[in-house]
Amino acid sequence: MFFFKRKSNADSLIHINAHDTITFKNPAPLHRSEGYLQGQLLVSTPLVTSSCFHQSVIYLFAHTAQGAMGVIINQPLETSHTQALLDEGDLAAQAIAQDIGIYYGGPVDRGRGFVIHTSDYSSEHSLFTSPPLAVSAHASILRDMIAGTGPRKSLLCVGYAGWSAGQLEQELEENSWITVPASPDIIFEPYDDMKWNMASRSLGIDMNFYSHSVGHA
Repeated sequence: MFFFKRKSNADSLIHINAHDTITFKNPAPLHRSEGYLQGQLLVSTPLVTSSCFHQSVIYLFAHTAQGAMGVIINQPLETSHTQALLDEGDLAAQAIAQDIGIYYGGPVDRGRGFVIHTSDYSSEHSLFTSPPLAVSAHASILRDMIAGTGPRKSLLCVGYAGWSAGQLEQELEENSWITVPASPDIIFEPYDDMKWNMASRSLGIDMNFYSHSVGHA
């Protein structure tokens, strides 16, 4: 077992067993659907002020008429209770020892892990692939990463952000988000506090002036 908490929120404690909760039951690969946004980044606008999604960048890997699902990629976690990380055979402890980046992925199901990675790595357990990026949710990728046979670049995200049918579309209409083509340069940028501005500026948008240009929803 191991524990993480968000750097910005001391009361957000997450408890995970990497052998179990990174694994989906009978996972089925997700595919692009015409007219939907999976494989893109959602970038929150200054109109979003909640602590969880404020200045967040989300990689969206599922979007259908039934809803949407993605992970925040710019909120790194810090480890706490270091001794608890040292259980023998614990994949999570080994991942931390390997300096694998671990992130707060969102407020839903914070016992579940997702690895966002470059698509040079693929396996039968890959959940979504949109080259040059992919998503896996099985402990086998952690084993490969620890062994040095995993993807070239990766992030481990804990929890996810989810939207019910029509909810994301409504938030887009309210100018809560802009959509940006996903880029490994943004997702794997080593300075996480730069990702929000990098993503918006890739479309020529300066978020410092965004609320003035669009008004209030």
